Amino acid sequence: MSQKKILLIARSAPYGSANGRELLDIALAGGAFEQDISLLFMADGVFQLQTQQQSQLVGQKDLSKTLKMLPIYDIDKLYYQASALGLRQLDQPDTAKPLSNTQIQQLISQQDVVISL
Repeated sequence: MSQKKILLIARSAPYGSANGRELLDIALAGGAFEQDISLLFMADGVFQLQTQQQSQLVGQKDLSKTLKMLPIYDIDKLYYQASALGLRQLDQPDTAKPLSNTQIQQLISQQDVVISL
């Protein structure tokens, strides 16, 4: 099987829908099959990068723990929309690289597959 460049775009907050969990499941499955996976966190998806998540308050598993597993699957291309982080007044994560909107367009154009949730 040939390796595909796959970009997964997280646009949803980590809790309130299954989108965040499903996107991470897709990433782990792709990594297990040795695909070239990149993750981009945009809009409310940047909340998934925050380490102080209190998921037990909403009765869900902490997605930040799953993010820590990504390097085991050779998934180390993590990016976030710099403007989204600023608008939400969040701390800059040390697990992902900031991208401008122009850089995001370039990243998307380099992919074989783009999945956005």
